[in-house]
Amino acid sequence: MRAPVLPPPEAAEPSRERLISSTKEMPNVEQLAGDFWSIRGDFRIAGILNIGTQMSLVRQSNGRFLLIDSYRPEEEELSAVRALTNGGEAIDAIVNVHPFHTLHCRVLHELFPRATLIGTERHHREYPDLPWSKDRIEDTSTQERFGADLEFAIPSGVDFVCQDERVHVGSALVRHRSSRILHVDDTINVFTPPALLRALLPSPRLRFHPMLARALGDRADAADAFEQWALGLAEAWADTTVVCAAHSAIHRPRSFREEMEAALAAVKPVLALHRRRFAG
Repeated sequence: MRAPVLPPPEAAEPSRERLISSTKEMPNVEQLAGDFWSIRGDFRIAGILNIGTQMSLVRQSNGRFLLIDSYRPEEEELSAVRALTNGGEAIDAIVNVHPFHTLHCRVLHELFPRATLIGTERHHREYPDLPWSKDRIEDTSTQERFGADLEFAIPSGVDFVCQDERVHVGSALVRHRSSRILHVDDTINVFTPPALLRALLPSPRLRFHPMLARALGDRADAADAFEQWALGLAEAWADTTVVCAAHSAIHRPRSFREEMEAALAAVKPVLALHRRRFAG
């Protein structure tokens, strides 16, 4: 990656008081932990249905910042990000983790051109003229560059990029080590019952992407691989405090492990059907 331009020490590591006051009373920027901000915005299908989108700002242990995903904030939110990061000079990298979340990559690079631009192989194909780092986020070696502050997980058993480009199940999940906050696009969603049904249905809970059946690989072991990955993630990240899901909500699970196990139970029929398809 390109060597970042270092800001003055006081800009690279602002005070906690400054960090909190910079995002006060901004509903689309929420400081979820001392070093983690969730920035949420609108994303409309056909200009009508707003399914929402997200970006996260993470302060690393060295005092500098990373942006997870690309989204063009409104002016007020953009001003807050700039205030937190010395006008963007303290942002080391923009890390795009979902191969189909590409719409705002160019504009975010233009806003913060000094930040190293990292994406997936599909990001490179979609915008070959952007100055991408040669490192792809789906590669373990790239993930290890951020290992002091972030941990990553890519679901097994599903195609990271499906031939059917309407299927967006695969992504790189990112968890901030110190706060144990999970940033996830599409692979895991937060199901929130409609207001009229909340008295009858369970409270918000985790669910896997509804197109999981179409994302499972065309091989006999795909369902087993996905199941084992989900169970392993539920155990390894059992102490997750917050889940930031792109098109749904910010969710504070009572038990990440239990909600992941329940999400897996909900897709048992999907996995069973895939197994039967490849049986024998």
